[in-house]
Parts: sequence; C-alpha cells; structure tokens
Amino acid sequence: MSTRPQLTTTPLTEHLLRGALEVERTAHGLLPHRLPARARAQNTDGQLAMAEVQPSGVRIVLRTRATLVELDTLPTKRVYVGAPPRPDGVYELLVDGRLAGRTCVSGGNTLTIDMAAGTAESRPGPVGTARFGGLSAGMKDIEIWLPHNETTELVALRTDAPVEPVVAADRAVWLHHGSSISHGSDADGPTSTWPALAAALGGVDLVNLGFAGSALLDPFTARTLRDAPADLISVKTGINLVNTDAMRMRAFTPAVHGFLDTIREGHPVTPLLIVSPILCPIHETTPGPSAPDHRALSEGRLSFSAAGDPAETAAGKLTLSTVRGELARIVEQRAAEDPNLHYLDGRELYGEADSVELPLPDALHPDAATHRRMGERFARLAFGPGGPLAVAADRAVRL
Repeated sequence: MSTRPQLTTTPLTEHLLRGALEVERTAHGLLPHRLPARARAQNTDGQLAMAEVQPSGVRIVLRTRATLVELDTLPTKRVYVGAPPRPDGVYELLVDGRLAGRTCVSGGNTLTIDMAAGTAESRPGPVGTARFGGLSAGMKDIEIWLPHNETTELVALRTDAPVEPVVAADRAVWLHHGSSISHGSDADGPTSTWPALAAALGGVDLVNLGFAGSALLDPFTARTLRDAPADLISVKTGINLVNTDAMRMRAFTPAVHGFLDTIREGHPVTPLLIVSPILCPIHETTPGPSAPDHRALSEGRLSFSAAGDPAETAAGKLTLSTVRGELARIVEQRAAEDPNLHYLDGRELYGEADSVELPLPDALHPDAATHRRMGERFARLAFGPGGPLAVAADRAVRL
C-alpha cells in the first residue's frame, strides 16, 4: 500500500508570482490581477473585469528539489448558453524552461453567460488541486503557468521539499497589450498563446496585458502601461475597436495619439511597437459590431458575423483596412520625432495565405496552430536580428 509523501505548505505571496501587476487577498487566498486597483475602479465593463482577472501569462516561479508539487486553486469556469461546453483551463508546469506537465482542476465556481440575452449568473463551487508528480530530484527552477482563460484564485502550495523564490532573470521585460487574440483565445494552453511562445523564443520576460474584447484605447490601460516596468513595449490594437463599433475615425486618431502620449510619459525612449490587426475577413471592409451567429449557436457552434454596413465607412465607421492605414500613418508621423516607435502590419503574422490554410474557426479567433505560427513570426520579426525590439532586448540582457 502506497503512502502519501510528507508535504510542506509554502505561503503563497506575490514574490512567487510573475506576470501579474497586482495581487488581491481574498477569503480563499490570492487573486492575481493584470490591471491595478486604480484602473479597475475606473472600469464599468463586465467583459474587461472578467478578462483582466484571467491570468494570461501569470505564473508561479520557484526553485526546489521537490519531486511532487500540488497547487490548490479556486477556478471560475465559463458556460455559454447554447454553445458547446468549454474545456477546463490548463495548468502547465515547466522545469528549467521545458514543459514537464499539464493538468486541469475540476470543480470551482461557474459563470453562465447568455450572449443572446446579455445576462450572466454565478454559482459557487469547491476548491480543486493541480498535481504534478514524478519530477527529477535535483535542484531546478519550476514555473507553474496558470490557465490563460480561467479566473484562478490561488489557495495553497504544497511540495515534498523546501522551495525558495527565484531572483528575476536578467532578461528584458516585454510588456504587451492587445485583444482576445493576445489574451490567448483558442490557444491550447497558457504557454501556447502567441505572446507566450514569442517571449520564449525571444528570450524575454512576458507581462501580458491582452484583454479579451477590451483593447479599446482606454486611458486607464494607457496609464497602466505607462507605470509598469518594461524594457520593451508592444501594443496590438484595432480589432476590438471595429467589432464593438466603439468609435469612428474622428475619435480614433486622437485616441491613438493620446494612448501613445501617455505611454511615453513613463517610457520616453523605450522601444514601442504598434501592431495592427491580423487578417479577419468578416471585418476587412465591413464595420462592426460583431454579432453572434445565431444559426451557428442553434447548431451548437460559436461563431460571429459582421453586422455593420460597408457604406458607412465613408462617414468614418472603422474597418480593419481603414484602421491599418491610419495606424501606419500615425506611426510614420510620430516616428520623425520618436525613432524608437515602430509599426508592424498584423497581416505579417496572419494574412491572406494563412486564412486559406488556417481559417479562423469562429470567424474572429485563431486556433492553436495559428497561435504557434503567429508567435514564431513575431519572435522573428520583432526580436530577431534587425527587429525593432532586438537591440533593446540585447541591451537589457547585458545590463
């Protein structure tokens, strides 16, 4: 009869976390946030409130000889009325930078969302455990990447050997902001979102401020980017402005300038890369808003369509084509006085040929294979030789 090994509980503190901007103490433990309290207090949108607390890019980092690691968490799982069940969030364990385990946590709270009615209902549930066993006995650095798309309260950490914090690696900190695609929608795990893949390939330390449905040039997000430590910054914007039909060109142009001005208040010379939207056929020349495809929902599929009128682009309604053109113009204008500001057309990450080979499954979000392709391309284009973020990355490592 096997006996359970003696495990030691290590208090969970912010010193063991990377990728979170703030940690909230709850009745259960720690809740990582990707927006600080001041920004959260200025937000009134439930979508952003849900997105920022989903820990994309957040990981527990420690050094230990442990062969067994257990992490108790309280997840919040989403259920969409009429849509297929969502898979449980994935926890991934890396040993010295290499994937060594994947698991899920059952139980947890449930948030039921009715997209047609615009309602949401919460139901409490029990704490569960992510367990990783069979690890090598030597001293090693361990990272536990939390589910990128599932709110996760951290309750308890147990190991069969003592643990210690890891001193931050001497690597450049890459601060990235974007939409659900940057958040990791439809990636197959937290280390497989395109920003996580790009960061691993580029040898940089990721802070991911990709917020599903919420890359809307909010001033509080710009202030968050301004105030967060960073060696490299990228902002991928456009798709949410189109698919929420949030503004017209008259408001878009000064909003972009204001967003960049705010970032530059805190990072006046930090390399800053503006990335326009990847190809999304439904919104290339058709404005938003995006709307759930009710026929697809009736068939048990989640899909979207563009509900705008292309004729309204003449009156300033945004499409991806007009957004890309204006972003390129703004960067060119500002780069005359800001040589560290750069532009990347998102179609270099996912374009026409990719759309034929790897179409967006729900007409908005890339699948796991596309995330990998985008991560590899971004790493080459941004962090590779001659890339706009390459020199600063090298400089940060030398420092």
